[in-house]
Amino acid sequence: MSEEELRKFSQPHAEEPSKSFETGAARPQGSKQFRRVKHDVHGWVVLDKPVGMTSTHAVSVVKRLFQARRAGHAGTLDPLASGCLPIALGEATKTVPFVMDGRKSYRFTVCWGDERDTDDADGRTVSTSPQRPTRDEIEALLPRYTGTILQVPPQYSAVKIEGERAYDLARDGVAVALEARPVEIDRLAIVNVPDADHTEFVAECGKGTYVRSLARDIGRELGCLGHITALRRVEVGGFGENAMISLEQLTSMCHRAATGEGNLAEALLPVETALDDIPALAVSRADAARLQRGQAVLLRGRDAPIFRGTVYVTASSQLVALADVDRGEIVPKRVFNLTGLSGSRGLTKGH
Repeated sequence: MSEEELRKFSQPHAEEPSKSFETGAARPQGSKQFRRVKHDVHGWVVLDKPVGMTSTHAVSVVKRLFQARRAGHAGTLDPLASGCLPIALGEATKTVPFVMDGRKSYRFTVCWGDERDTDDADGRTVSTSPQRPTRDEIEALLPRYTGTILQVPPQYSAVKIEGERAYDLARDGVAVALEARPVEIDRLAIVNVPDADHTEFVAECGKGTYVRSLARDIGRELGCLGHITALRRVEVGGFGENAMISLEQLTSMCHRAATGEGNLAEALLPVETALDDIPALAVSRADAARLQRGQAVLLRGRDAPIFRGTVYVTASSQLVALADVDRGEIVPKRVFNLTGLSGSRGLTKGH
């Protein structure tokens, strides 16, 4: 996405007549200032975030396009990074932790010989080295960075220190000592060596892993230093590339829906898409009503679940609640109210 296109998505739209995606009718403009009508919209947008946009800004753009009441994202992407940013709308926000805890996959490029204060290309050079690693030297080191490792987050990160974000302290010139913490890296491999200064990698890792820290630490251990120049997230918690949609595509779909030429549900994955890794349990309408009132339900006989733990409960194929099951008793933890626009299976989830 070009800088001009990014600015377009950043501009306020207060002077435009707002259209409802339900009727396509424009509201009268009494003045330049008006209150937008918000809608109940439930589901996931798997955004292919462009380089140069913050995750918070991306959420606000998507929320505005859908005129949604609530929105949030499942895992921050740096402005330098592109790719998979799952955005939850409405009741989908209640399922964000299940995506946040999922595995993540990245493709990234490291530039050798230059360490930056942000550990990526947006930062200031703090040290340089004339050394360049060979492919064999890098590959010999990679096993030390797989499995459970201790990793120090970047100085410019969202880690909280006494209530303050590390990146805010760093921008204010405050030097802080961040503690190493355990992270899981399932796979780290070289995919290409375009020249002596750059190496392209793929990584599959767990929650809390910083790819920028990998570049920094590997560069230091090799004695050549390094930082990230390109970073793309290709999967988060099972949401993959074949489920992604660009801002341009999403904007076009929203505009068509506003004129009655499309269905916005096709741009949304259902709320329960985030729950594919936990069991589903179907109940009757009567039991569903009890669960939605926050009351436990006891199932006996052949209807009694034979497992225990967390489930998502459905009635007539509609999501009802997240619940804990123990010896046939279903105790609701989060209930869902999916009145309004809900995602369809127009997009498929990537694995």
